[in-house]
Amino acid sequence: MNRIVIVEDELIAAEYLKELLVANGFEVLEIIDTGKKAAALIPTLNPDIVLMDIMLKDNMSGSEVALRLKASVPHIAILFLTAYADDEMVEYAIDANSYGYLMKPYNEKEIVNTLKVVLARVKQNEESKNEDLVYLCEELVFNLKEQKLLKNLEEVKLSKKALLVLDILCKNKNSVVSSEQLSMHVWGVKKNSVTIRTQIHRMRTQLGNETIKNISGVGYMIRSGDEGFN
Repeated sequence: MNRIVIVEDELIAAEYLKELLVANGFEVLEIIDTGKKAAALIPTLNPDIVLMDIMLKDNMSGSEVALRLKASVPHIAILFLTAYADDEMVEYAIDANSYGYLMKPYNEKEIVNTLKVVLARVKQNEESKNEDLVYLCEELVFNLKEQKLLKNLEEVKLSKKALLVLDILCKNKNSVVSSEQLSMHVWGVKKNSVTIRTQIHRMRTQLGNETIKNISGVGYMIRSGDEGFN
């Protein structure tokens, strides 16, 4: 996890950065000098970090590119490159949800140490994010934190009750949840078996018959495919 894209309109400065980074074990995927190209290319390159100059060759600034990337690929960490650390620079960093900025002229030790800290934070965020994901099968994943079900990365619209069913089953993945536990979590009161079976049947129709397992006389469970699909 050390893939970097440099967005810088001054070729000499960009090449210096590249040499510095490569010498310290980082992989520089691309040097880009315009905002338009950066906005289009970076999502396809999928780097870990983007070093983003504020002033670029075309009429799209680095801050505009960062805001676009925030919307399309929010997992990519952005560090701004700037000669001025004023209030406006701080606002850019906050608005783009960036990891801060590096000052020009560049200091080799500061750049390397900052990147190491950013990569550690990115890795920590990824690990935390993965803990929130429960894979029901290869194409279905439930995000516990966001309470969303995704199928091939597209959100599946579910009722509030269906989401509550998935919530308790995924929090207890590979373990049986009793009908009473399920009932109290979804409805807040104990429901009869017909009501529960009807809800589960609706969900199986939408998600597939193998998604939710019926453990006869005990309750229901989800066998997560985390190990096989993650």
